[in-house]
Amino acid sequence: MQVLVVLRILGALLSIFSVTMLVPGIVSLAYGDGSAKSFFIGFVVTLAIGLSAWLPLRNYHVGLKLRDGFVVVVMFWTVLGLFGAIPLYIDERLNLTIAQSIFESLSGFTTTGATVIVGLDTLPQGILLYRQLVQWLGGMGIIVLAVAILPLLGIGGGMQLFRAETPGPQKEKMTPRVADTAKRLWYIYLGLTVACAVSYKLAGMPMFDAIGHSFSTVAIGGFSTHDASIGYYKSFTIEMIAVVFMLISGVNFALHYIAFRSKSLSSYFEDSEFRFYISLLILLSVITVAYLYGTKTAGFSQSFFVGVFQVVSIATTTGYTTAEYFNWPGFLPVLLLFASFVGGCAGSTGGGMKVIRVLLLFKQGMRELARMVHPHAMLPVKVGRKTIPPRVIDAVWGFFATYVLILAMMLLLLMATGLNQETAFSAVVACLNNLGPGLGDVGANYSSLSGVQLSLLCVAMLLGRLEIFTLLVLLTPGFWRK
Repeated sequence: MQVLVVLRILGALLSIFSVTMLVPGIVSLAYGDGSAKSFFIGFVVTLAIGLSAWLPLRNYHVGLKLRDGFVVVVMFWTVLGLFGAIPLYIDERLNLTIAQSIFESLSGFTTTGATVIVGLDTLPQGILLYRQLVQWLGGMGIIVLAVAILPLLGIGGGMQLFRAETPGPQKEKMTPRVADTAKRLWYIYLGLTVACAVSYKLAGMPMFDAIGHSFSTVAIGGFSTHDASIGYYKSFTIEMIAVVFMLISGVNFALHYIAFRSKSLSSYFEDSEFRFYISLLILLSVITVAYLYGTKTAGFSQSFFVGVFQVVSIATTTGYTTAEYFNWPGFLPVLLLFASFVGGCAGSTGGGMKVIRVLLLFKQGMRELARMVHPHAMLPVKVGRKTIPPRVIDAVWGFFATYVLILAMMLLLLMATGLNQETAFSAVVACLNNLGPGLGDVGANYSSLSGVQLSLLCVAMLLGRLEIFTLLVLLTPGFWRK
């Protein structure tokens, strides 16, 4: 590993990130809510440390290798969570411990949406905006944004960073230059955010809330400016707007780019992953609405709107709520929690294992059943008209096995700290899938958990955000061999 190269890039990225703390600080001054000091202190500390790492090495031009890219991504997300926690820890009204501050910060940047804060309705506007902003920045990945900016600073290695930040099956290559790809992704991302904010405002949200919720909706983050989340507004119109933009944000952004470039929606319906994604959400919605109505939990209209909203919110790993779904009857809470394992499509802002991996696991399972009947037949796994190479199938199975193993280990560790089975299981699932709300003691928030428990869940959030292998590869001896 080239330590000086990594340190130089981390310093530059941290310096860039520090500027984002000025935005909520300025908003705090405008509203006079008294939280500006926390953000300006965070800005000064973060910028000073970032510049102290970058300035001495700014003329050190050495190519970034792939393994350096992995180190930069993992280190930056870790450092990001630490420095992002500074304003949250300093503000006395939040009264958060160090562990709680880091958990809240990482939850935002990884777009998990789990919170330890109670009483959002009484918080300063600066703090509320900051929580929404960090989710928006984390949604598409600050590293992806950085590969469009860093060339201006004379820092190369964009492809290495981009590959490390976006692991897993990638079906579309939009442009030959990674910086151009990153810029196009962010144009789409920004456009969706603006459209979402305008839609929320027209539906009756106050402007501040509309902007804040557009950040977390498009990022599939789930943070809200109110304890009751989207349910605070008691508006079916707002809920359906959220459903539409959660659905869109859970789709591969490469498909959005292709549809925009071709001015046609056909690319969506020709994509096997998209069809599987929509079909699964429809099936889950039908089951949920029918069960809520059949058990007389609510009338048909209420069952429909609440059921569809919670299915899309949980299945895409957004984590918004309009009802206490964790108190729903029968199997529904667990069904929705399991749906978060699938998550969004590859190349989306969603969490989970990603739809394409689940689709490939299903097709591989069907192939093995067919092989039992026809043991000598050549049965390739196809997605659409494309035959999937055995190497990709092996990688998906390896990812799935590692995912389950980590889930089991995290579950046992949390139970060893004293959590009951329901709370421990749902907390790990919610954080590993970057979902947010769980069941049991973490159904509403995570404020009851200890520092050790929150630290374990921070690791789970990082593993989920970086799709496991990006982080685990750093723990292998072979990675560090020359």
